[in-house]
Amino acid sequence: MARSATDVLDSAVRELTPAPDANPLVPAIAAGEAPREVFAALALEQHHIIASDRRSFRHLAGRAAAEPPLAAFFTFLADGEGVALEHVRTLAAACGLTEKEVAAYEPRPGCQAYPAYAAWLALGAEPADAVLALAANFAAWGDYCRAVGQAMRHRYGFTDEACAFFDFFADPAPELTDRTLTALQHGLDSTTLDLPLAHRYGRHLQAYELMFWETLA
Repeated sequence: MARSATDVLDSAVRELTPAPDANPLVPAIAAGEAPREVFAALALEQHHIIASDRRSFRHLAGRAAAEPPLAAFFTFLADGEGVALEHVRTLAAACGLTEKEVAAYEPRPGCQAYPAYAAWLALGAEPADAVLALAANFAAWGDYCRAVGQAMRHRYGFTDEACAFFDFFADPAPELTDRTLTALQHGLDSTTLDLPLAHRYGRHLQAYELMFWETLA
């Protein structure tokens, strides 16, 4: 029996989501044990990551122009990164960072491995495979953002406005799920989705995701 997009996504999330104890920093933030300065570091690194990912998603949308379900998925992601970038600026300001400090910041290689790999996928991966790899990673990223956003409010006293970046990813728009499943179904129907390869890409993304948190820790 042919697999559905929902089955394929659920299977990838189960296989690729890191163990609960794999992230060394988010539990410390959730417990209020991380230094407050970590949020400034998050804002500074994410400023570079979001800008890079937006370019990657736009490139993938262009490569998938002949396949509207795939192009729509990546266009939606790129548009979302534009919103996220505004939230990052708000977070940076809440951490006391000036625009000059944000512009002058030298990002850490370990934190930027994820967007570098996303750019590699944008250049060479089959777009349908990139959809599954990214969507599987979004599940773990969303959980991390939910924990960080809650801790910022209840452990560190940040305002809702300052937490908007993490809220944005913790509770993605239902439209993202619809576009993800539509894109995956297209990949299945057109046989352009290579599940083993997509899972490989997903494993790498998850590893670089953890490297981001390990580097900050």
